Amino acid sequence: MTEFWESSFRDKQTMWGFEPADSAIETASLFQHHGLKKVLIPGFGYGRNAQIFIDSGCDVTGIEISETAIDLARKHYGDNIKVFHGSVSAMPFDEESCDGIFCYALIHLLDEKERAKLISDCYNQLRPGGYMVFVTISTNDNAYGNGERLSKDRFLTRHGVNLFFYNQESITSEFGEYGLLETKEIEEPAKNVENRPAQQFWQVVCKK
Repeated sequence: MTEFWESSFRDKQTMWGFEPADSAIETASLFQHHGLKKVLIPGFGYGRNAQIFIDSGCDVTGIEISETAIDLARKHYGDNIKVFHGSVSAMPFDEESCDGIFCYALIHLLDEKERAKLISDCYNQLRPGGYMVFVTISTNDNAYGNGERLSKDRFLTRHGVNLFFYNQESITSEFGEYGLLETKEIEEPAKNVENRPAQQFWQVVCKK
C-alpha cells in the first residue's frame, strides 16, 4: 500500500488538483454549523480537502502514508500544516481528542479488520458530541464487479488496488454501533481530472 501511493504521488503529483471534493465542502459547512474546530483528516494526501476546513476556521491535523504527498502539501500550504506520517492502522498518533473527522475515499481500500479498526479508532478519538464523516465507494459505481473478486463486494482492480464497495447493509453493519446518523448516496464529479466519469459514493455521517 505504501509503495503504491508513493509511486502514484511521485508520478502524478497533485493528480486531483486543489479544489476540494463536493463532500468536503458540505462537511466543512456541517462542522462549521455545529461549531467544530479541531478536525482530523485520515488519508490527508497532499491536502486538497484540507483548505476548506482551514478557511472555515478549523485547526486541521492530517494522517498520510506517503512522504511524497506530505512534501507536496507543504510546498503548497507551507510548513505550518500538521501531518503525521504513517498508516491509519497506527492510529491514534496522539492523545488529543478532536471535534470532527473527515475521511475521504480511504476506508474502501482496507480489508474488513482494518476497516473495523479505523472506524473504532476514529470514534474513540472524537469528543462527545463530535461528528465523523466517511466518503466511500458504492456498489452502484460502474467499477463494481471489475477485476478479481477477493470476497463479497471486494475486488482487486487492474491498477492493483483492493476495493471494498459499500451498500446500505454493509454501512449499517460496520458503522451502526458508532453513532450512525445519516447515509446518502452522492455523485462526486472528480471535476479536476479530465476524461474521468463521476463516481458513485456513500456519505456516512456519525455522531458520538
